Amino acid sequence: MATYVNKRTAHRWRTLGLMLTAVFFAFGSFWLLQAIDSSDPGRAGNNLNEPDYIVENFSFVRMTESGVPRYVMSGARLAHHPDNDVSVITRPIVESMAPERPRMTMHADRGQVYHGENRVELMGNVDIKRPATPTTEALHARTEALTVLADDEIVKTTRPVQMTLGAASVNAVGMVAENPSRKMHLGGRGQIVYPPRQRAAPPQ
Repeated sequence: MATYVNKRTAHRWRTLGLMLTAVFFAFGSFWLLQAIDSSDPGRAGNNLNEPDYIVENFSFVRMTESGVPRYVMSGARLAHHPDNDVSVITRPIVESMAPERPRMTMHADRGQVYHGENRVELMGNVDIKRPATPTTEALHARTEALTVLADDEIVKTTRPVQMTLGAASVNAVGMVAENPSRKMHLGGRGQIVYPPRQRAAPPQ
């Protein structure tokens, strides 16, 4: 009987030893993996650079303090990157909807939203349209890059711009347009072409 107990006790010790060895190797493997991850800045950077959420066919509205829509942004795809708090957008559309302002709509191939700065960068085939109002002429402009300060309702670029303003055509390098004041500043090397004035009909 005593021999049987000793064999059973020895078996338990062997089982315990195997379990402790397995646990040791498991913790050792985990520690080694953590050490490799922390010593590889490229690997860590790639993980941080991956988007934390992606939205297809999105649309969101920014409201004013009084609860009125200020602007609407939509697009085919939005991917948010947490490392720099920037969203990358495919085929973005930005539409200004501030009350008592001419509505301005901007399209582009791609864009980036800098959330901390409330700044939108539009890139590739940027198209800007603003309809005519009783006090302003219709505006249509094209460029390759545009900075949109949506809260201030200001758009600007340092790239060449082709524009029609009413019946006039404009070519310039650089532009700043302020929607609240209806003012526009053109950069150097610009050209404005006005259509010829129509002659008054002779009195009958």
